[in-house]
Amino acid sequence: MSLRIYNTLSRDVEDFSPLVPGHVRMYVCGMTIYDLCHIGHARMMMAFDVVQRWLKASGLQVTYVRNITDIDDKIIKRAVERGISIRALTDEMIVAMHQDIGALGIEPPSLEPRATEYVPQMLSLISTLEEKGLAYRGSTGDMNYAVRKFPGYGKLSGKSLDELRAGERVAVLDGKQDPLDFVLWKSAKESEPEDAKWDSAALGHDYGLGRPGWHIECSAMSCQTLGETFDIHGGGADLQFPHHENEIAQSEGANGKPLARFWVHNGFVRVDNEKMSKSLGNFFTIREVLAQYDAETVRFFIVRAHYRSALNYSDAHLDDARNSLKRLYTALSLVEPAAVTIDWTNPFAARFKAAMDEDFGTPEAIAVLFELAGEVNKTRSAELAGLLKALGGCLGLLQGAPGRYLQAGAGLDEASIQGQIAERAAAKQAKDFAAADRIRQELLAKGIVLKDSSSGTSWEVLS
Repeated sequence: MSLRIYNTLSRDVEDFSPLVPGHVRMYVCGMTIYDLCHIGHARMMMAFDVVQRWLKASGLQVTYVRNITDIDDKIIKRAVERGISIRALTDEMIVAMHQDIGALGIEPPSLEPRATEYVPQMLSLISTLEEKGLAYRGSTGDMNYAVRKFPGYGKLSGKSLDELRAGERVAVLDGKQDPLDFVLWKSAKESEPEDAKWDSAALGHDYGLGRPGWHIECSAMSCQTLGETFDIHGGGADLQFPHHENEIAQSEGANGKPLARFWVHNGFVRVDNEKMSKSLGNFFTIREVLAQYDAETVRFFIVRAHYRSALNYSDAHLDDARNSLKRLYTALSLVEPAAVTIDWTNPFAARFKAAMDEDFGTPEAIAVLFELAGEVNKTRSAELAGLLKALGGCLGLLQGAPGRYLQAGAGLDEASIQGQIAERAAAKQAKDFAAADRIRQELLAKGIVLKDSSSGTSWEVLS
């Protein structure tokens, strides 16, 4: 079965093959860096981490570009509030982002361009659009995109210009010829800090002091790093309109070529049936969540839902994720997994592959892992345990030591627990079974269950 991916542009699942055989080029809109990342951001980066992992597991080379927006209104405002430079703020937030998503096992992209490093390319793109009659200087000095002059506008969102026009506030034009038009280059304001301004003349253009608009950043960075047409463009569902629609208008308006063949969007994280967002104040940072739950539980919670579906966040769902993941690790704790190379003709592996090849179907793939864990429980097969671990690795799961995961979260001193286990063993050897049973019950009251085997006694946190 060939890989099939849902394409937002066609609104259908399509067979996928890269433009360059064996090599996938993927661009994903990354973070605007002014604060710590929350779980909604983690969901986006996790979704494309799984995509990248599966493409590689399928034998494909992947060039994965995930950009960083390090200049915009929110960044400027936060830097001014803190009394630091924009670069100091964004450097700090990038380090924090890397720490947080690294803890979740999200692999770094091949390239992570910063918008401020590509201002010359953005200006060149604006110049091309102006030459083609798609960009104009507004009355406020901004350079704007003339949306109605691009015939394909609305094809990604599926909205007509009349529908989009009806949703605009006609009174708010900001120097534009049409409310639908959007800014490409923002003319500098006196109130803005100097490090928020670029001299376009020094870069060979006559657009004055200013800075790039948000949408032009990704058009310039994706084209510069991956070419004028590439395989996959991704991001959160909230970027479908207007950001990705505007990217298409800019890039295809300038180059006359399709920007991306597949447009892939992940679903929202919701809290009490509302999208998690900083503007609503209903968000939980990755750091806050990791203070309560271990990283692999959080990863499992996100990955077990299909990337396009809404993901409901709650402590109850995370508790359930931990208990579910414990079942998989319990199977791996029964026998030392053999080192295996995945045989995709194996029935379990074949079903796992079929699930992932159908638009990265992680819920069905994880169901296969539980079936396989059941077989490991019954057979104690090292080879099946190895296959379970290897398939889990395709999703960034099950690579830790089973005992450590099963014992995590106890909130107790491990040395103390081991001391009580040793005390119990001594009591049993002395045939003081009452004392041994008392120790077992004391630990059980603290949420620690003991498991005796021929190799000794292990422990884990009671579900």
